[in-house]
Amino acid sequence: GGERTMVKRTFDPHPVFDVGYLLEFLREREIKTCHVWRIYGGLIKMLVLEMEEDVTEVWRGIEGLPKELYDLLPKYFTPLSSKVVRREGSGKGDTTKMVVELQDGLQVESVIMRYDPKKGKDVTKPGQQRQGKARATLCLSSQVGCQMACKFCATGTMGLKGNLNPAEIFEQLVHAMRIEKIRNVVFMGMGEPLNNYKSMVDSIRLMVDSRLFGLAPSHITVSTVGVTNRIRTLASDLPGVNLALSLHAPNQEIRLAIVPTGRAYPVEKLIAACRAWQTQTGGKKVFFEYVVLGGINDEVSHALELGELLSKNEIDGVVNLIPWNPTESGAMEGYQAPAEGKLFAFQRALREAHGIRCTVRREFGQDINSACGQLVINSGASPSVCAPSPARSKAKVGLGLLLDW
Repeated sequence: GGERTMVKRTFDPHPVFDVGYLLEFLREREIKTCHVWRIYGGLIKMLVLEMEEDVTEVWRGIEGLPKELYDLLPKYFTPLSSKVVRREGSGKGDTTKMVVELQDGLQVESVIMRYDPKKGKDVTKPGQQRQGKARATLCLSSQVGCQMACKFCATGTMGLKGNLNPAEIFEQLVHAMRIEKIRNVVFMGMGEPLNNYKSMVDSIRLMVDSRLFGLAPSHITVSTVGVTNRIRTLASDLPGVNLALSLHAPNQEIRLAIVPTGRAYPVEKLIAACRAWQTQTGGKKVFFEYVVLGGINDEVSHALELGELLSKNEIDGVVNLIPWNPTESGAMEGYQAPAEGKLFAFQRALREAHGIRCTVRREFGQDINSACGQLVINSGASPSVCAPSPARSKAKVGLGLLLDW
């Protein structure tokens, strides 16, 4: 993975959706903190419903504030500290990738995925159409880069450049809502969300607040490589939110070969943390992400070992198989995508031997480098351009997209 070159990030003006900072600002000036929600409600109305671009008009459009706030807010805060500098749609029209530039020039990527269940197949009910309404999911980033250095993932090659402020995480949802109504949010873009824990929690609390977007907590999923102490606190801080563990292997030996930071979080301890989370949340299912690498972790024996691991720990889980998406870093490791027959044999073994629900992820956006494991910002590129893929091939990229939830 890349070297860690993270610096402390500062803002001027400060992003207004940093709720802790705004509350402290009001308290210091002895202004009632209840105005926070009037500010936020007015901002959502102006930015998303009315699509106002003029910052002055955005502030003016907030109703019912004390006169002094109409002077203070524009002086010290900005409605949006980030901007979308590039949008790219997939050929199928089911994916839109946003390159979001932050105030200090750093960039992250977010991906909107559109999913219509009626276009998919239900392998458990041959010949029957899947049920459900079409919906859109936002895959967002929590850090600039990532320090977890998973060998199959392009984001890990960047190293960690910086943590996102809670407002910068929330703003990705604001940008997406200006394009399309978002139903689900998955923290599966750039970064390890549990290593930027407070910002993640604060941003989710804004997302689910009924005075703002009012997303259902059950429509939000936090994906982690496995920071065990934070998995446990997540259950009490955000009990309604889904947990997805990026496991990728049935045992510690294979996991260490592809997730080097896994040494700090042994598989058995990860599974124990998931079991504790499941107990604390009243039995919510745990989702397990499993990137399938041809010839490395794709055998039926691996499926049976994984099933045994979950069964003996009494985990009620869903395994999501993710066929490896080509990335430059992974290609250098000699990785290859699994044969389709291996994927379905793996799935069948888990289902039949252990009764574990197992899905095969439908990939979105490979042609625009926005599929699972492909999100990366090329620091050598111009500031407003995301990494090019060689000859427009299916190459490069972050962690993605559990759409059936």
